[in-house]
Amino acid sequence: MEEYQKEFIHFMIDSQVLKFGDFVTKSGRKTPFFVNTGFYRTGMQLKKLGEYYARTIHDQFGTDFDVLFGPAYKGIPLSVATSIALHDLYGVDVRYCSNRKEAKDHGEKGILLGGPIEDGDRVLIIEDVTTAGTSIKETMPIIKAQAKADVVGLVVSVDRMERGQGEKGALEEIGETYQMKTASIVKMSDVVEELYQKPYQGKVYIGEDEKARIDAYYEKYGARA
Repeated sequence: MEEYQKEFIHFMIDSQVLKFGDFVTKSGRKTPFFVNTGFYRTGMQLKKLGEYYARTIHDQFGTDFDVLFGPAYKGIPLSVATSIALHDLYGVDVRYCSNRKEAKDHGEKGILLGGPIEDGDRVLIIEDVTTAGTSIKETMPIIKAQAKADVVGLVVSVDRMERGQGEKGALEEIGETYQMKTASIVKMSDVVEELYQKPYQGKVYIGEDEKARIDAYYEKYGARA
């Protein structure tokens, strides 16, 4: 694990984004941990978040793409913050783009905000967390309806390492289904490695009980292939 990945795990805790307890995911799974990127709420947090994404994108995808697409609503600030960070860190000027939940019928009409998607564009999708891979099914048709663009990949903040529709991990399944590369800033295995029995700011976030609950969760929902 790279040093910036360890920092990112601590950053999630500091921002109250990574929590442990009893939660229900969008896919309806009861989970002992939750990642809520809606808790990145300040300029400093969004700046740092964009930098973590930008470093991962640079390492995993390079800079050969034209549009950074963030699905509404949480993907909107992600795409904006990361496009700024890509420029600041690597001198790369890519367009950010997001969809509206409802098409605008006045002014700049249409379903998109930010830069347009044009024929021949290479599009990278940026999301918060992928659990079972359900959200990508909504995103791909939106992009494909705009132009003859090539979706080159998907990057998320945390890979929950859970099964998608089959036995494989959701991110791996998405990559195979849509023939694109997928990546994450960190995996949940990285989170467990960094926090298990290791105090952070005087608190152990993953002790024996939390680890047992996480293991039980993955016994039920973890990728098996």
